[in-house]
Amino acid sequence: MSGNELVRIDTNILPKAKLIVVFCGLAFALLICFIDQNSIGIALPTIGADLNAATTIPWAGTSSLIANTVFQVLYGRLSDIVGRKVVFLSAVGLLALGDLLCSFAKTGPQLYAFRGIAGVGTGGITALAMMIVSDVVTLENRGKYQGILGSCVGMGNAIGPFLAAAFIQTATWRALFWFICPMAVLSGIMVLFTLPPSKVHGDLKTKVRAIDYYGILFSSSAILLLLIPVSGGGTYFDWNSPMVISMLILGGICMVLFVVVEWKFAVMPMMPLPLFKNPAISAIMIQNLLFGVVYYSHLYYLPIYYQNVRGFTPLLSAALIIPFVAGQSTFSILSGQYVSRNKRYGEVIWTGYALWTLGAGLVLLFNRTTPRWKMVVILIVEGAGVGNVFQPTLVAAQAHSLKRDRAVVISVRNFLRSMGGALGLAISSAIFSNSLKKSLKSATAVPEDVKTGILAAILRVPDLSELSSVQKEEVLESYMDASRSVFYIWAPFIGVCLILCFLIKDKGLTRPEEKQEVEDTPEESSGSLAGANVESDVEMQNQEAPKKE
Repeated sequence: MSGNELVRIDTNILPKAKLIVVFCGLAFALLICFIDQNSIGIALPTIGADLNAATTIPWAGTSSLIANTVFQVLYGRLSDIVGRKVVFLSAVGLLALGDLLCSFAKTGPQLYAFRGIAGVGTGGITALAMMIVSDVVTLENRGKYQGILGSCVGMGNAIGPFLAAAFIQTATWRALFWFICPMAVLSGIMVLFTLPPSKVHGDLKTKVRAIDYYGILFSSSAILLLLIPVSGGGTYFDWNSPMVISMLILGGICMVLFVVVEWKFAVMPMMPLPLFKNPAISAIMIQNLLFGVVYYSHLYYLPIYYQNVRGFTPLLSAALIIPFVAGQSTFSILSGQYVSRNKRYGEVIWTGYALWTLGAGLVLLFNRTTPRWKMVVILIVEGAGVGNVFQPTLVAAQAHSLKRDRAVVISVRNFLRSMGGALGLAISSAIFSNSLKKSLKSATAVPEDVKTGILAAILRVPDLSELSSVQKEEVLESYMDASRSVFYIWAPFIGVCLILCFLIKDKGLTRPEEKQEVEDTPEESSGSLAGANVESDVEMQNQEAPKKE
């Protein structure tokens, strides 16, 4: 039995009134999800100091993103087996549980483990929200609704840092998690009473046996074995140490085994390789990997520049994130409306990556005295670019795929974006740490005990009260060099995304051939998550034309 025959879930295009109710529940859950993901960046220096884990505190973000990445595709498969609603609510429950446990963490490793649980939840919410929208909205209208979801991501990115800063300055960082936990529960209740259950088909035992367990094992092992040495190499352990070398080799072997399993053995592969035969889809997937690298590095390391280099309070640092996320939210909505109205996405994606490349290049102008107005303008340009590509690239990927492959396209896209985020944080951590270490070596006026203290807690805001003006200058300049070293990687990566736009041809969104695609034999598909051999009468009426003989 082929993968397609195992994963049939009927689409269910909803009437507008009911769709709006369901959509509000999904949007609120996604908002809470990104508040959770992006509030932690502002709080890292404070949490690291409180838990005596300043040297390893970047793993509070990395562990969450690794868990998010590994479970993205697994959630898609599970939703094919038991239905979208059950799995979505389970993900919301894991987010609430993970944040509740985070609030009681006593050590760094405890916090990282609990952030991993929360990451499992956020991975499910992100993946399932997009899949549910694809189930209940036609392709032509999808850009509009996914644009609104993209704005919720931007709002979550804006609200999260503010909440973290407010709780840190008025109460405790633990209160942040006490707040998010009941909000996650509330979002789950909204979805519970508004989202209709999806109808699933096929034998449960057969589908459970067909899950790509080896793919899950090898992919998660590869991610862990590669990211740990990348994030800590040169700082916590030498690059030529036996541990680093062995982990890199084992990680590479696991990655090769993952590709072999997906290519030759998996009945329901996590990442169907035939998808990448399409140049446009390959380009979009590479873009999303690089998107994750830059986007998450930006959200985590810009606040560190604000606090450690500029000396801004957590609240002011959160306020200076607003221009970026406001631009993202605004242009996410506008781009979604444009795509739905004009049935085109190419010019939106080109404009987005061009603006983002420009903004990422202008960030290199940031120094210790950059005026705030200049930072605001640059961040608005960056945010506008992000908003134009955050969801339209997904619409483009679905437009270039068969109808029955569109759900798996969502999973692979989310998987690669999250993997890029985890990779980006690991790379940024290594660059920042090694650059700071190198800069401090040349800071001759700074006492050795001060250097040792800084390197023992790299992300903690340094206490400069007992240093002379010359010593303060050298310490702050070292932090500026470290921040700028991270900034250097952003523009080249997004520039590659801009170049890849040449491979993405705008096919429009009207699909007169949809019926023929659905009627093709199952073996021609790469194994979709949800949409295999299914038709929606409403969508077919909107998109179908008489089939040519």
